[in-house]
Amino acid sequence: MGEAEKHLTKVCRRFARIVPGHEPFPTKFEKSKDPYRALVRSVVFQQLSGKAASTIHGRVLALFPDKDHPDPEDILDAPEDLLRSAGLSRQKIAALKDVSQKRIEGVIPAARALVRLPDDEIIERLTAARGVGRWTVEMYLIFTLGRPDVLPVDDLAVRKGAEKLYKRSFTPKELAAYGERWGPWRSAAAWHLWRYMDNLVLAD
Repeated sequence: MGEAEKHLTKVCRRFARIVPGHEPFPTKFEKSKDPYRALVRSVVFQQLSGKAASTIHGRVLALFPDKDHPDPEDILDAPEDLLRSAGLSRQKIAALKDVSQKRIEGVIPAARALVRLPDDEIIERLTAARGVGRWTVEMYLIFTLGRPDVLPVDDLAVRKGAEKLYKRSFTPKELAAYGERWGPWRSAAAWHLWRYMDNLVLAD
């Protein structure tokens, strides 16, 4: 049992009941992943099934065959018709161009600079780009930067998992306040709430 699991089972008997049945919260992530590339991918994937989004993302990358990923300048210079040919909506094209512009302006920094920033500043910077919401950045914080203390209270599965586990309702604000007791491992708490909901679905 990892350090996160030991903490959660110590501070909460309900977590102590479910955590042993889950794989532990992962502690190693690809921290070097460029936030610009991550946000391009997240914009493409929004409101699409994984398979469809992967196909469109691949088509977007294929529009720039001389490199493994388009630079911000490439996205900004690309005609809308070209980007549309990959399957992107006008709304997503506008979002991608804004993400690219924010990268050029330095609002979205390179990975090496980003990892030194606190969670709140990363959220503020990345959500400044069109089409990038708090949830998207929180997923980046947890699964790319490996930040251990992020609780995505707007994530429906996290909230529903907490409601099932504690047999009470939570607004996002209430869950944020209640979840303070899980710190400094709130990312792990979210992980186990996701696993809990997965198991409930499988049991149905």
